[in-house]
Amino acid sequence: MGSNSRRVVVTQRFFEADSIAYLKQQGCEVVLIDPPAGKGDGDFSEDDLVAHLEDAAGWIVGHAHVTRALLARLPKLKIISRRGVGYERVDATAVRDLGKVACIAVGGNDASVADHTLALMLGVGHRLRETQSNMLHGNWSILPGNDLYRRTVGVIGLGRIGRAVVQRLRGFEAEILALSARRDESCAAREGIAYADLATLLERSDYVTIHAPLTPATRHMINAEALSRMKPTAYLINTARGGLVDDRALLAALEAKEIAGAALDVFESESDPSLQAVTEALVALPNVIATPHAAASSREGLARTNMIAARNVVTVLDGADPPSACVVADGRAAPTR
Repeated sequence: MGSNSRRVVVTQRFFEADSIAYLKQQGCEVVLIDPPAGKGDGDFSEDDLVAHLEDAAGWIVGHAHVTRALLARLPKLKIISRRGVGYERVDATAVRDLGKVACIAVGGNDASVADHTLALMLGVGHRLRETQSNMLHGNWSILPGNDLYRRTVGVIGLGRIGRAVVQRLRGFEAEILALSARRDESCAAREGIAYADLATLLERSDYVTIHAPLTPATRHMINAEALSRMKPTAYLINTARGGLVDDRALLAALEAKEIAGAALDVFESESDPSLQAVTEALVALPNVIATPHAAASSREGLARTNMIAARNVVTVLDGADPPSACVVADGRAAPTR
């Protein structure tokens, strides 16, 4: 066993002591790479990443692009473990072709993102940003907002996070419309969900919240035409992926008052810097509440996802199989089944 065969490099912030201790207890050398202030590992160049990872067997990654070119330069790397559940920035085919393993931290941040979604929903509906901004400028007049209680909420995507959002909405006695690739009628009956097509969901909902994966089929599913179907009193909430919404179209709809407001944790500019001006214009609007892709980053959620990511690394370095739900790609010649 070579001296670097259990070196694990972490390029994400907030990797807490318990997860570090776990890795060390499992015989791993842990190297923490802290991105510059205001930046993430997605801002590292390929050369930067190679310099950090050239002797690593395991990599706990956040938002860096895991490309074929990068992986080809890292022959010692065995496992790429995302502290999160999205993997659109991971070239899964390259992972398999090059004999490596890529994993995600399934189940660790569901509750955190669901809580954040409800916070955004309530905040934008009750106009909290506008009210506080007015108060800071000496204007204490009341701005009437909108209840979530007994309103119609359209939930796009009924995976783990979408279902967690539905559970929380029960306390508000909300009517739930859902768009899902898979329809589970027994679940719908149990949770009080009515399935709907996208057009119906948009036309009827007072709040539309997105929890779908980003794929070629779902990119820009909320575009100008979709936004035109929403009520002028409705709100759009996105804590999933920026590319699901056409941000230029959303900005135009908000400026034209086609919808009442938006609450956004993700933006297209995260993967396309040319859209940074669009993001800045959205964030500046008084009827937009924005957070910087922070929905999963509660202290508790980070601790859970850190530990899942760490356990996936150790499992692969031990030559065993991570939980199947966590595996994005496994290119090992003869994985243990």
